[in-house]
Amino acid sequence: MNRNDTRDESDVRIDDVLRYALAIGAVLVLLLPAARGFSETVGWLPLWLLAMPAVALWAVRGFPMPKAAGTAPVVLATRRRRPGPQARRRGRGVVRRALSRAA
Repeated sequence: MNRNDTRDESDVRIDDVLRYALAIGAVLVLLLPAARGFSETVGWLPLWLLAMPAVALWAVRGFPMPKAAGTAPVVLATRRRRPGPQARRRGRGVVRRALSRAA
């Protein structure tokens, strides 16, 4: 069953509005130098014109992770332990006695 089959009409409309807002924001940032700057009222404009609509669209779609085409799955390397027993700590009493005599 396709994921799009289970979505209701409001999700589709929100998805369309967010894609439209993202497209308009991309055009504004690319074509208008003022849209790449900072506004005292709202802050950094590319954040509101590109990043916020993109994250909202990602959230509406259920946070799908991007799939890399033609790559092998990533295997995390585990840290190997050295063979043998665990190292022992030296006693700290000798150092304390030497410092107390010097003072």
